[in-house]
Amino acid sequence: MKLQIGIDGKTYELDVEVIEEDHGPRPRGNLSPYSAPPTTMPSAPAAPASAPADAAEGSVDEAKVCRSPVSGVVIRINVQVGQQLQPNDLIMVLEAMKMETSVTAPVAGKVKAVSVAQGDGVKAHQVLVEFE
Repeated sequence: MKLQIGIDGKTYELDVEVIEEDHGPRPRGNLSPYSAPPTTMPSAPAAPASAPADAAEGSVDEAKVCRSPVSGVVIRINVQVGQQLQPNDLIMVLEAMKMETSVTAPVAGKVKAVSVAQGDGVKAHQVLVEFE
């Protein structure tokens, strides 16, 4: 079977060998899984309701904290206490499974406390920074 696909304005012709026929139901109409651009979902600044809160963090106002999105190690901290931040400003960089994850400010505000230091291990949903 020959197929033609277009990538970045170039047309490529492919020879495809069908090993096993799929006789399942076929969608009707002109459906293409690649016709729409990918969408992104904004990340939530707070931990999900099912995440257990540490005893010391039980009274934390979720609107005024930034939590770790993953378990990992803090490799760089870009903020200090008293610094004014805007949404999406870089707070710190975590490393998990040899991948770097940028942690950005979920809200605008002044940094009240930085709860971790460079080299610290952090758990997913752990409070990293508190805002005033």
